[in-house]
Amino acid sequence: MLTFVAGRFVSLCLSLIVASIVIFIVIEVVPGDPAALMLGLNAQPDTIAALRDQLGLDAPPFIRYFSWIFGLLSGDFGISYTYRVPVSDLIGDRLWVSVPLAIYALLLSTIVAFAAGLLAAIRRNSGADLSIMGVTQLGVAVPNFWFAMLLVLVFAIWLRWFSAGGFPGWDAGFWPAIKALTLPAIALALPQASILARVMRSSLIDTLDEDYIRTARAKGLTRAQVLWRHALRNALIPVLTILGLQFSFLLAGAIVIENVFFLPGLGRLVFQGITQRDLIVVKSVVMILVFAVILVTFLVDLAYGAADPRLRKNR
Repeated sequence: MLTFVAGRFVSLCLSLIVASIVIFIVIEVVPGDPAALMLGLNAQPDTIAALRDQLGLDAPPFIRYFSWIFGLLSGDFGISYTYRVPVSDLIGDRLWVSVPLAIYALLLSTIVAFAAGLLAAIRRNSGADLSIMGVTQLGVAVPNFWFAMLLVLVFAIWLRWFSAGGFPGWDAGFWPAIKALTLPAIALALPQASILARVMRSSLIDTLDEDYIRTARAKGLTRAQVLWRHALRNALIPVLTILGLQFSFLLAGAIVIENVFFLPGLGRLVFQGITQRDLIVVKSVVMILVFAVILVTFLVDLAYGAADPRLRKNR
């Protein structure tokens, strides 16, 4: 197991190095001068040059890259070009919105998907199975931003159960904050629950058709005992893959939803940084999101090894 973990950790480090280089190159080649954008159209060339020197934009690319990387490793993310505050403070404030939102949406999608997938697999080809698969197909097809606007129309405008947007902050209390995140979490969870339910059903049906399941039934185990003791654990490998990918998507891919609901999260921060050419903010936030994606993939690999010891011997 130690060799397995070490191999996965080396892969994680190499992935982070490659990702940091790609992120730096892509953002650096984007046209537009942050200094000129900050000073406006009527700024004088010498004023722009002075601001570029102050922001460190005149340094060679490789110096800027290593300065950025060493700053990340030491916790110094630099100073925002636009807000003139440490980027770490901006990210820290936004994490308290994006991370709870991603966890909330993942919990909702997992609970719904597991219940729907189990029911569909146990009663395959029945009316319940066909109904669940039809709903999940609709959930996959519906864009989450359109579903988000529909939720706002029904629950915020017509019924007035929730606010249409905004976030009161955790200082306002746990339940007001959770209530503000409920509609965005449901909008994010719908397509993820649909995908996970379909994967759960397919994996569980394949497992229930295995010979060892029939052997367990022949030995006198009930259907429920076979399901919980044998089938479910072996069916979790593809489900874990989807769960890992879903959390990464929910954390990094909520830009549209955060803008629909005016949530001050990482996605909205990236959007604002792009429009304002705040490159240091965009680079740092994207790198953190990439790190989260790679870290979740690493943890999923460890979960593979824990769920199926045979995988540890093959890697």
